[in-house]
Amino acid sequence: MKGAIDDVVLGNLTGLLARIKPAIPATKFDGEKSSKNAEYVDAVARTNVSLVLVEIRRRSPILEELEKNGTLKIAGAMYDLATGLVEFVG
Repeated sequence: MKGAIDDVVLGNLTGLLARIKPAIPATKFDGEKSSKNAEYVDAVARTNVSLVLVEIRRRSPILEELEKNGTLKIAGAMYDLATGLVEFVG
């Protein structure tokens, strides 16, 4: 997340960071928008999870239909490196 926020160009990671970048302008956040602000980085990460869920549904009508029918649940999650806890979001 921090690399995407800072617009880092770093070999093979550049492509991955580019996929995260749409979450930056889509994140609604009042406060310092910096990779040094942990709350902002977390907000961008959460937005990224939500955007990825939308993209999965958009790119796979089959999965989207299965979810609408209740056969499948597409879920996003945030993993906390400090605590090891997983929080489902989106």
